[in-house]
Amino acid sequence: MYKKFIFLLVLAITFVSCQFTETLTINEDGSGRMSINIDMKEMMAMGQSMDMDSTFVKMDSTVAFKQLLEEKKDSIATLPKADQEKLKKLEDYKIRTVMDPETSELFVDVFVDFKNINEANNLMNGLNQASAIMPESPGGGTDVKGDPSSDVLGVRYDFKENTFTRDAYIKDEKAYQKQKDSLQSAMMFMSSMNYTLKYTFPKKIKSSSIEDASYSLDGKTIIVERRFLDYFKDPDILDLEVELEN
Repeated sequence: MYKKFIFLLVLAITFVSCQFTETLTINEDGSGRMSINIDMKEMMAMGQSMDMDSTFVKMDSTVAFKQLLEEKKDSIATLPKADQEKLKKLEDYKIRTVMDPETSELFVDVFVDFKNINEANNLMNGLNQASAIMPESPGGGTDVKGDPSSDVLGVRYDFKENTFTRDAYIKDEKAYQKQKDSLQSAMMFMSSMNYTLKYTFPKKIKSSSIEDASYSLDGKTIIVERRFLDYFKDPDILDLEVELEN
């Protein structure tokens, strides 16, 4: 079953129009949770219309990456040292999968609880490296396969003295350009995809660098939405600086 929802996650990101929400909650002591939610309702609807109901079973399950890495430890040992170290960093991450054919609900959360915001800097790597522990198909092989070309975008988070920053950057310019060029063939699937930031802080927000952001009634949560294609073409459009009240 674990193999199936990693497969569904990567399938959705690659082929199906879905919605991404990057959620961050920071507590008074600097600890918190960072997650990426991938809403795949359209994938569920598409599968049901194609009479693929047997693929979707009601479930609500949380799996630790540490467990998956332990299952694949022999294959991981055959990878280059650098790839092994990337996968090692995922041990604290978890994947929650919720699937309900009756309500057409289907989403995946990749999340990590942190003591310091710097520990969340590897969340994007968690998504990029998911394919490294994915079988070729739901019933296919289980060998671990590195995919360094997918690891092209990174995000740095920082929170000091009431100021929070989010800075997206390109990690591999050549691989990024290659993926950017390949998007032309996926425009139809990706045109309705959005990427949303939803960040909650322990104090009220005094100001932010994004003018069209929206805020919660208590002023502690900021929400920013962009088209996924626009974000991939220009990661800087979701760069953010937030200043909190004292």
